[in-house]
Amino acid sequence: MTPLPRLMVAPNGARLGKDDHPAIPVTLPEVVSTARDCHAAGADGLHLHLRDNDGAHILDAGFYREAITELTQAVPGLAIQVTTEAVGKYSADHQREIALNSGAHLVSTSIREIMTDTGTDTARHFFRECQEASIALQFILYDLSDLELLKSVLPTDHFTSKDLQVLFVLGRYSTNRDSSPADLRPFLDEMQTTGWQPDWGVCAFGKGETSCLDLAWSEGGKLRVGFENSFWSANDALARDNAQRVREIAELMQNQPATLYT
Repeated sequence: MTPLPRLMVAPNGARLGKDDHPAIPVTLPEVVSTARDCHAAGADGLHLHLRDNDGAHILDAGFYREAITELTQAVPGLAIQVTTEAVGKYSADHQREIALNSGAHLVSTSIREIMTDTGTDTARHFFRECQEASIALQFILYDLSDLELLKSVLPTDHFTSKDLQVLFVLGRYSTNRDSSPADLRPFLDEMQTTGWQPDWGVCAFGKGETSCLDLAWSEGGKLRVGFENSFWSANDALARDNAQRVREIAELMQNQPATLYT
């Protein structure tokens, strides 16, 4: 199974556009250009959202395959993870179809969304299909209730596997959609007290992004940075583009003792 990249860039998300920040990549050529710049700045992975001709979020397996081919050719060595985010538009059935047919070996999915109107047997069949196809699902967890849902649905051997990929999302539902390192503590405590050791990463919303990623890296996590979650540098200055944020976080990672990374 393909492991998580150490530093993944999430350059656009599902909803943001040029009115939010002029450097948000919307078209596929813009995403490719951003991917190239971010890889040069230190990213080894890209979290991929695609937009239709009107700039709206789209989940289309054929478009994903086209984009992955183009990105792989343009930026060799950059791992591509596709999103299955519903944005209130797509059903869990469609999300599962996308995960299985996009051509990606890394897929991000919200455990809340993928379990919507879905029985445990259906979910476990989907998880097995992904494993058999060497598709690594990274489960998005917003809080400990999501973790409990994941634990209740996954077979025990899958949940306890070190190959299990999860993303702790910090600040999404907080006041002003801002994050704090304290938001990570419940997840860290859970891992410490239970011995759970997944392949885990963190993304964080708002101006707290850098401090949250700093803590995550020091605790052995992997990182996701970019304009999907925050436009802000550590000094509260507006970042010029995604590559600037990648470069800043890559430097932060280099300054941390390497022994802290597991």
